[in-house]
Amino acid sequence: MIRKAKVCLIGATAVGKSSLVARYVRSVFSEHYLTTIGVRIETHVVDRITGPIELVVWDLSGEDEFQSVQTSYLRGARGFLLVIDGTRRETMDAATALEASARRALGPVPFVVVLNKVDLDALWDLTPADVAEMRRRGWKIVETSAKTGAGVKDAFGQLADAIFAEVQPWT
Repeated sequence: MIRKAKVCLIGATAVGKSSLVARYVRSVFSEHYLTTIGVRIETHVVDRITGPIELVVWDLSGEDEFQSVQTSYLRGARGFLLVIDGTRRETMDAATALEASARRALGPVPFVVVLNKVDLDALWDLTPADVAEMRRRGWKIVETSAKTGAGVKDAFGQLADAIFAEVQPWT
């Protein structure tokens, strides 16, 4: 039996959530930006040491720091990826508010912070102090590039492992 887990990707607009999902699920990347309206749902089976898990990936539309995540989209999620664009520091500020909103809706489910766009390191806007602050909060961090694929499987894999480690009923 394959276990299923709903996971959500949340983050500010244009941080690369849809590109991360496309890279993870279909191993593709496109330079063409298409805004997600509402939610896009994909599935992917990930093989872990503890067995296969089918991740039902909900790619939520981008939010800024003044909006909260739509609670109805989060309902039933076993965990989430909080995506930050390393080339835009303001997306870290938005992520702080979005993490709090997701916590109110979901409670203490696991999450992984995804620092995306490491392929653009020359344009990086986050400082080592910013990353250290996130680590002080206890946030698990994975650096990724949807363009090159670097770290993408690791981010989803770490989330799957954290979800699987939780003692909870499975569907």
